[in-house]
Amino acid sequence: MSQVITIVQLYPEQMNIYGDHGNLLVLKRRLEWYGYTPRVIEYNVGDTFPDDIDIVIGGGGQDSGQEAIHADLMNIGPKLKKLADDNTPMLMVCGLYQLFGNFFQTSQNKRLEGIGILDIETYGTDERLIGNIVTENESFGEIIGYENHSGQTRLGEGAEPFAKVVKGAGNNSEDGHEGARFRNVIGTYLHGSILPKNPQIADFMIEVAVRKRYDDFHPNVIDDLFVDLARRTAKDRPR
Repeated sequence: MSQVITIVQLYPEQMNIYGDHGNLLVLKRRLEWYGYTPRVIEYNVGDTFPDDIDIVIGGGGQDSGQEAIHADLMNIGPKLKKLADDNTPMLMVCGLYQLFGNFFQTSQNKRLEGIGILDIETYGTDERLIGNIVTENESFGEIIGYENHSGQTRLGEGAEPFAKVVKGAGNNSEDGHEGARFRNVIGTYLHGSILPKNPQIADFMIEVAVRKRYDDFHPNVIDDLFVDLARRTAKDRPR
């Protein structure tokens, strides 16, 4: 039996309206290509939060979805914070990116407290930031995706931006930053979903998880020809 890597997907019933399930599919397939066995746990409201986790991912949802999971997320927040402090790789997209911050204030001025892993604040607005987006990150290079959000996020002193915007809006309409990062926790607004078009991020998460679990990582060479073609097409699409 090959070595097992456990992936927890947070709230797939409520926080998966923009195709973010594709991130899970990429992690599973690339783990298999590298010779590991992915074990997937879907965690929804009221479930028992699992132990022994290697990777955590979460997606986007409407304000109503965020409200539906909010109390449960606050309950498991200390466990997620402990995992983050232990350098567990995580990818949080859009709605869960916002709730991993300090708070999300909706456009109706309802405030949802976050779990504070990322030092960010998000405010709901009437302006929708939507369209193809290209960003740059020193570690991952060019990151391509699609943003669709009306929440505008601002980084505090304890957060570093995930990427610099080349084309698009990013966290808000002003500062040119996209996403946020704390240790191996990545928060982003990029859908599309992000990992199929940016497998370098998936490989980073996999390598960190495998090295933490088994002390070593020996990847195979993966032919990403079709990824390259998809990236080129997405990059050339108009905003």
